[in-house]
Amino acid sequence: MQKKILLLGSGELGKEFVIAAQRLGQTVIAVDSYENAPAMQVAHGFEVINMLDGVALDAVVAKHQPDFIVPEIEAIRTERFYDYEKQGITVVPSARAANFTMNRKAIRDLAAKDLGLRTANYRYATSAEELQQAVAEVGMPCVVKPLMSSSGKGQSTIKTEADIEKAWNYAVEGSRGDVVEVIVEAFVNFNSEITLLTVTQNNGPTLFCAPIGHRQERGDYQESWQPAHVTDKDIAEAQDMARNVTEALGGAGIFGVEFFLADEGVYFSELSPRPHDTGMVTLAGTQNFSEFELHLRAILSLPIAEITLEKAGASAVILASGTGTPVYSGVEAIAALPKTDFRLFGKPTTRPYRRMGVALVTDALGTPIEQIVEKAKAAAALVKVSEQ
Repeated sequence: MQKKILLLGSGELGKEFVIAAQRLGQTVIAVDSYENAPAMQVAHGFEVINMLDGVALDAVVAKHQPDFIVPEIEAIRTERFYDYEKQGITVVPSARAANFTMNRKAIRDLAAKDLGLRTANYRYATSAEELQQAVAEVGMPCVVKPLMSSSGKGQSTIKTEADIEKAWNYAVEGSRGDVVEVIVEAFVNFNSEITLLTVTQNNGPTLFCAPIGHRQERGDYQESWQPAHVTDKDIAEAQDMARNVTEALGGAGIFGVEFFLADEGVYFSELSPRPHDTGMVTLAGTQNFSEFELHLRAILSLPIAEITLEKAGASAVILASGTGTPVYSGVEAIAALPKTDFRLFGKPTTRPYRRMGVALVTDALGTPIEQIVEKAKAAAALVKVSEQ
């Protein structure tokens, strides 16, 4: 059962995936664009390349001959994945899923046009002039996102005409890869946002984790909590949508499917074919398996009998404020708190708002989730990241 996994992207989510893989005796080679990335620190080997360089990517695949290729980020020459599948390598969850979801255009058109899921009204733009036209069509306020980006980079809200050019420039700046195109979405008047972690299996039914609520700033998650308050009707609708879109993409693994919950029902928002940052709350032991363990088991075709909610929990991010080599204080203070845990990701450098760690707080099921979220925020605030 020992397999070789090539992990493309080596951030904090990749690091937790490698730890899960190590526990089940798998071999992992971690790849990223810089040395000493978090997942490299715990992997069997590593490679430093620009994953948008198809020739460099081909060379690494040829060198290591992996059984599985597991993408952790968007900025990869994903069209190469079809060739790797033809060579007999399993791309996780599938080459099709990776290609569709690395680009917001493909996944949105699949959801809205092919599958008929409810989404925000949207348009695309490849220039500031086209953006002006798109905004006129969807109306203000509206949200602008690059087709390829991660962690909210390049995402902004347009409220007035004056914001349009700024939004275009910011989107271009935050774009990953070589696609300079944006999606413009009408603002959905939603009550809350959730991530529905959805596990597809090769030899078993699609499974769902309890819904995870989250709050965003600058397009990036700040706190997440599980379970989120969701009506039975909304959860059934979200599960149907998640099952439809993940079945259309194919393959086995965990998908982070994001939804808006509004008075009129559930809106499909986005999808990641891998563990999701808001799912870091599962590191608190809220479930019988973390999202990283579920991803690994699905990839290896190990049967997952059930996913059970064990505790209520919340995560809150620990952010950097400046640029340099990180120095941490307040670690003893957070360590002294009851029902609290934390992770420091081991990133070698900081930049403003870079996620450097996460605070994790749990309590018994039935505890008001708002209380747990406040405790997680207070715990995260104890850890200060300074630079030297």
